[in-house]
Amino acid sequence: MTADDIRVTGGHAALRPHGGERPHAVVVGGGLAGVTSALQLAEAGVRVTLLEGRPRLGGLAFSFRRGDLTVDNGQHVYLRCCTAYRWFLDRVDGAHLAPVQPRLDVPVLDVGHPAGPRLGRLRRTALPVPLHLAKSLATYPHLSLAERAGVARAALALKKLDPADPALDGIDFATWLGRHGQSARAIEALWDLVGVATLNATAPHASMGLAAMVFKTGLLSENGAADIGWAHVPLGELHDTLARKALDSLGVRTELRTKAERITRSDDGRWSVQVPGETLRADAVVLAVPQRETRELLPDGALDDPDRLLDIGTAPILNLHVVYDRKVLRQPFFTALGSPVQWVFDRTESSGLTGGGQYLAVSQSAAQDDIDEPVAVLRERYLPELERLLPAARGAGIRDFFVTRERTATFAPTPGVGRLRPGAGTHAPGLYLAGAWTATGWPATMESAVRSGFSAAGAALRALGRRHDHPLQEAA
Repeated sequence: MTADDIRVTGGHAALRPHGGERPHAVVVGGGLAGVTSALQLAEAGVRVTLLEGRPRLGGLAFSFRRGDLTVDNGQHVYLRCCTAYRWFLDRVDGAHLAPVQPRLDVPVLDVGHPAGPRLGRLRRTALPVPLHLAKSLATYPHLSLAERAGVARAALALKKLDPADPALDGIDFATWLGRHGQSARAIEALWDLVGVATLNATAPHASMGLAAMVFKTGLLSENGAADIGWAHVPLGELHDTLARKALDSLGVRTELRTKAERITRSDDGRWSVQVPGETLRADAVVLAVPQRETRELLPDGALDDPDRLLDIGTAPILNLHVVYDRKVLRQPFFTALGSPVQWVFDRTESSGLTGGGQYLAVSQSAAQDDIDEPVAVLRERYLPELERLLPAARGAGIRDFFVTRERTATFAPTPGVGRLRPGAGTHAPGLYLAGAWTATGWPATMESAVRSGFSAAGAALRALGRRHDHPLQEAA
C-alpha cells in the first residue's frame, strides 16, 4: 500500500479504492442484519455483493410451502418501539403488510385457576407513562391485590435502572425480581409472560441488563411503545421478495446458495473472499452470520479472543402448527397461563388457507424441554391443551399438525452475555461484524438484527470516507 492509497477523512485514515473506482463491499449473510448492511452501503454509493448460503433471504425469519399453505417457520412479532425494524419495513415498502395494533391489547387466558378458566387483558390507555398501564394492572385478574401493588413498585424501581450498567448484566432477572418482592405467581403471570417471548428465556436464565432493556423500553418509555405488530402476509414476502426487490433497485449483486469459504486480507490492504469457483476482491467485508460461523471465518488477530464468540450460547424456539376444519379462535392471538401453551396466533389468512377451517400457530419460546420431542409426542401433549384453552376446538377435526424447530433460534440471554457480545468493528481494517448477537444492547430480535446492520454499515462507510447519516435519529 502506498501513500496514494490513503486519504484522511474527519481525522481518520480511510482506504481509497484502487484505480479510483467505486469501493466494493462484500456482505456475508442474507438475514436482516446482512440485508440492512447491504442496503445502507449501496445507498451510500458502495458497490455491494451479498452472499447467502440458503436459497432465499431472511435468515431465521422465513416462509416455506407445505401443500397449499405458505408457512412461516415461526411466529415473529415486533413492538412499536422497534424503530429499526420499522425502518426496514418502510425501506422495503412492506410496512402496510405488517401493521401495529392501534393500542396494546393482549388477551391472557388462565385455565389453571381453581375457580375455572379466567380471561384477563393487558391493555394500555391514552394516559402518559406509567399511568397508561395502571387501569389494566388494577383490574388484572391473574394477580392478587397485593401482587398488583408489588408489580407497580417493582416497575417504578426498574424505570430508574440503566440497562447498560455492566453490573446488571452479571445478575439474573429472577434474583432482581426476588429482591423487589415479586412472588412466583407475579413472575409467571406477568414478568415471564412478557420476558419469555422477548428474551427467549425464563427469569432465572435471563440477564437483568437485557430484561431491564426490554421492560424499560417496551413498557416504560412511551405510551404506545409496547403496541404489537406482526406480518399479515408470509414473512418471506417481506424479508425475501420485497427485500430482494429493494436490493436489486440499488444494483446489489445478490448470490444465493453461495457460502463464503475463506476470508483473507491481501498485502495491498484489500480483502479476498473465497466462494465456490470465484474469489471476490473487496475494500470492506461485513460478516452477518451466526457467531460460530463468524468464528470460523475470522482471520487471525481480528478479535482479541475470538473463541469468546463460542461462549455465546443459543436458545431454541419451537412452533406447533395446527389446521382445524372449523374456526376455533376469534381473536388474532392470545397467551395462556396454567398451561404449557404460551402464545397462539391465527395464521389462516396469511397462509392462504382456503376451503374453510382455521390455521393456528403455537409459539413456544425457551423450548429446551420440547425441542427434540417427536411430532407424535408433541401432538399428544398440545392438542388436548388447545382444547382446554379453546372450547370450540373440542370435537373439531384436525386437517394437519406439524412442527417447525429452530434449535439455535437466538443467542441465550444469560447473565454475563453482555461482555461476550462484540461490537461492529474488529482489529482488521475493513472487516465488520453484524447480527442480532452482536453488541446492540437488545436481545436477539429482528430489531437487534437491523440495528447491527446499521452499525456495521456505518463503521464501513466511515472507514471508506463516505458520508453516513444514521437512519434513527435517537441513535445518531
